[in-house]
Amino acid sequence: MSENSLALVGHIGGTNARFALTDLSSPTIELLESKSLPNADFASMQHAIEHYLSGVSARPARAALAVACPVGSDEIRLTNRAWSFSRSELQRTLGLDELRMLNDFGAVAWAIPALQPEHLVTLHGPSAGSSGQAPSPLRGPISVLGPGTGLGVALIVGSHEHGWHAVETEGGHVGFSPVGDEERAISAWLTAQHGRTSTERLLCGKGLSEIDVVLRGASAVLPGPSLLPGETSLLKPALREPAEIVAAALEGHDQAARRTLARFCSVLGSVAGDCALIHGARTVVIAGGIIPRFIPFLRASAFRERFLAKGRMAALLESVPIHVITHPHPGLLGAATALRAKEF
Repeated sequence: MSENSLALVGHIGGTNARFALTDLSSPTIELLESKSLPNADFASMQHAIEHYLSGVSARPARAALAVACPVGSDEIRLTNRAWSFSRSELQRTLGLDELRMLNDFGAVAWAIPALQPEHLVTLHGPSAGSSGQAPSPLRGPISVLGPGTGLGVALIVGSHEHGWHAVETEGGHVGFSPVGDEERAISAWLTAQHGRTSTERLLCGKGLSEIDVVLRGASAVLPGPSLLPGETSLLKPALREPAEIVAAALEGHDQAARRTLARFCSVLGSVAGDCALIHGARTVVIAGGIIPRFIPFLRASAFRERFLAKGRMAALLESVPIHVITHPHPGLLGAATALRAKEF
């Protein structure tokens, strides 16, 4: 391994910035000196990168950075973090010979062909209920979605024989389509808060907290003292932390938390089914930091029922296997995979 063959890879989401080095001369992808940094500790992404590089043993000349926003122009602005930067200026400042930018969830999609079987758990499909491992090889097209700070959606096309290509999307921002009175109430409350309800408003960490607020009846509409007579304003209650809700739901005694997590799983099933139909997917893969915490709960929920609830297309979706990524750093792995790809 030489310093010339080392590259920096990064996965910068709305909450954390994860970095590692990778040796491009190695026949297998390894993530070296990986570290996760809280975004709140840094004024900009550049500062976070410089902090990471100050503590590692090499100064790489190439980099691939996955960020939580569109990356089609030189000026890049993160969707869920008040960070913006010029791609070309960042490359000059860091002294990089090459800087490639990916959408963060596009990087997660790039990781899938490089995953080992132990990093894919089958939620539904041929091996579900037996070894729990996904069959290999995976069949494309592959729909990829994952709740985290936001909701990532991507598509992988190709095959193991002919190579893979990840298609980055902003599919998490499509409009939410509620099913039943409970989801209509959640959608109405979120629309009153934000002006519009996208699927990302529900299928993310904060979305779990807001579903919990509505289902606990803590979202009362109260008179607004500064408004005109007859008008009302929404009182914004304190939100429970997503981790607290998940822990309480899994512990079993908090029925409100279990109801919240069950609704979250149902919505995820609907959205996953929609993605599969739109992409013509032969496989669905779920990623993100939330889902691996409660895979048994998800498997036992109405997720599968809602995934298949597509009318005349239910029979088509019956044959689509669904897997969950359990790799600790798929965004970093995907950035390293994309950096090696012939077409990127």
